[in-house]
Amino acid sequence: MEYKQTSLKEKLLEIAFIRLISAHIKALRPRQWTKNLVVFAAPLFAFNINLQSLQESLLCFVLFCELSSSFYLINDIADVKSDRQHPVKCQRPIAAGLVSIPVALGMSLVLLSSSITVGWLQSQVLGKTLIAYAILQIAYNLRLKRLVILDIGAIATGFVLRAYAGAAATDIVLSPWFVICTAMLALFLAIEKRKAELRLTQIKGSKPRAVLKRYSLELLSRMENVVTTGTILTYALWSSGPQVRGASTPWMLITLPFALYGIFRYQFLTDPQEIYNNDTGVEQGGSSERPEEILLRDLPILLTVSGWVVTCVVILWLKKEGMIQ
Repeated sequence: MEYKQTSLKEKLLEIAFIRLISAHIKALRPRQWTKNLVVFAAPLFAFNINLQSLQESLLCFVLFCELSSSFYLINDIADVKSDRQHPVKCQRPIAAGLVSIPVALGMSLVLLSSSITVGWLQSQVLGKTLIAYAILQIAYNLRLKRLVILDIGAIATGFVLRAYAGAAATDIVLSPWFVICTAMLALFLAIEKRKAELRLTQIKGSKPRAVLKRYSLELLSRMENVVTTGTILTYALWSSGPQVRGASTPWMLITLPFALYGIFRYQFLTDPQEIYNNDTGVEQGGSSERPEEILLRDLPILLTVSGWVVTCVVILWLKKEGMIQ
């Protein structure tokens, strides 16, 4: 009898320990690490894929995961009161009380210092890029996320810094069209994120954040039109080849349909009628306010990204073998 009681206690302790570890991992927001895959874009777009570049890009990816998670923790600590009143964010580990604020702060400091230190030892340019990203996140959490338009610009700049870090880690010189295209695509995602957040706030009747009060669906739609056009044009110019200081082969134009479909599919998912069906009154979308959710859950988007990557790899191989120019 005593043995069974001891075993039950041990089992309960084991379950409690697993839940505690799970809560701390969840607080790091690993689902959002997909955003850091942008660091692999530089070697892929430059057709510089080999074992060394993959290792250096992987290290850069890990460092950005650490750095971004440190600021997710800081952001959740700063917004703990408002998060507890939010219908979804109240489930975050810190807001739910599953992770204490002192522990979360300690985790953040360790992740922040270790990522910058390792990055600096790997490459001073990479270290400086990580520091620039950290400064941007501090500015965003303290002020920029409350300023209309600048909040979107800050989000986009974060993606550009990720791409630049991937280039710095692999000693690759970025094409100007690549940088502009990355910035445009990042702006597009940021605008779509705000549009979905605003629409869901209107649907649920919840109190919007201060910055959302300054936006309207009409304004965001006009901004979306401009940025979407810029994204498609800059990608088309880059994929046109070396004549315009773009990709090393004009065969990259084959990937343009993937880019077009991916952009249009994302716009479809953020359409107000898709988020909320007026006929049934049922919320259908909403993950568009979290781009990482779309990448992981929407099958057409996942297939589009996979098709784009495979096509790029095939073009790279054919060019390397001298079968195409």
